[in-house]
Amino acid sequence: MPVLRTAFLCLTLPALVLAAEPRPGERVERKGDEIVVCGQLIHTGTPVVTWMDPGGYDAYRVERRFAPADKASWEAIAKEEGKHSPARYGMRKAGLTPEQVEKLRGGGWDLPTLQGVVDQFVIHFDACGTSKTCFRVLHDERFLSVQFMLDLDGTIYQTLDLKESAWHATKANGRSVGIEIANVGTAPAAGPDRFARWYAKDSEGKTAITIPGAAESSGIRDRSVVLRPSRPEPVVGTIQGQSLKQYDLTPQQYEALIKLTATLNTLFPKIRLDYPRDDAGTLLPRKVDDEAYRSYQGILGHFHVQTNKVDPGPAFQWDRLIDGAKALRSPK
Repeated sequence: MPVLRTAFLCLTLPALVLAAEPRPGERVERKGDEIVVCGQLIHTGTPVVTWMDPGGYDAYRVERRFAPADKASWEAIAKEEGKHSPARYGMRKAGLTPEQVEKLRGGGWDLPTLQGVVDQFVIHFDACGTSKTCFRVLHDERFLSVQFMLDLDGTIYQTLDLKESAWHATKANGRSVGIEIANVGTAPAAGPDRFARWYAKDSEGKTAITIPGAAESSGIRDRSVVLRPSRPEPVVGTIQGQSLKQYDLTPQQYEALIKLTATLNTLFPKIRLDYPRDDAGTLLPRKVDDEAYRSYQGILGHFHVQTNKVDPGPAFQWDRLIDGAKALRSPK
């Protein structure tokens, strides 16, 4: 009997192997939390819409996304003064040898090579309020790009493979990954209230985000919950020597950003889970000195890169991000 059983297994094993192989035309299902890195799908644990998905934002395309058809093509754009290149991104060359550049310029990036290049994660607020508007401004109007956008409801949009050098933070572009977080930004602390169109008390007396215009046209994917800032009142703080006020991100944005940050730290160990600090060990509220910047590896705000920027602003909770990402990276 054991001999017969062994013979049966030997006869049926090839059939079992063939059954497990994918069939031509078979669809590969995705969970919907993947980012794309060197053509590979990497799980994050939070909803992600890539440029390949319905409703995604594609920074590879050269035409305008939201312009009328007769003004969207590159041929139409090229007639405008000062528009000389159809691309909104470039190739990462920082730290590469000429031989590596020649090998990779055709798109042949592998993850180990990219891990040797990428060592910063730059955080922005988009000053637009929603990711849909952010992409229109970046792509259609300013001819810039960023790898990720984070909408008010916590949806992450990826517009480019991380092997690409997005144009989002000048000298950081070649070595960084960037994210534009949907938030209307800052105002002078002593200035007039410029937030009234975006934040108001609801019937329960709680602060809610009131996106101007029709909710259907906002691009927000999850409109089932009331979106609120994590703290009900504007936060005041000093960035680049300016006293500024700003409403905080939504809880959904922090949750998604923490998971994405943990993922990036896993993929790119040079992106340390820390931010630039002053001599007292607290957040550095200004641009990092040039010499220190050259060796800095980790997470930083746009204001750490350029003196003319203040994002992600005084309301951004750096320790909430870092502590949350470290908790996800810690062994269970």
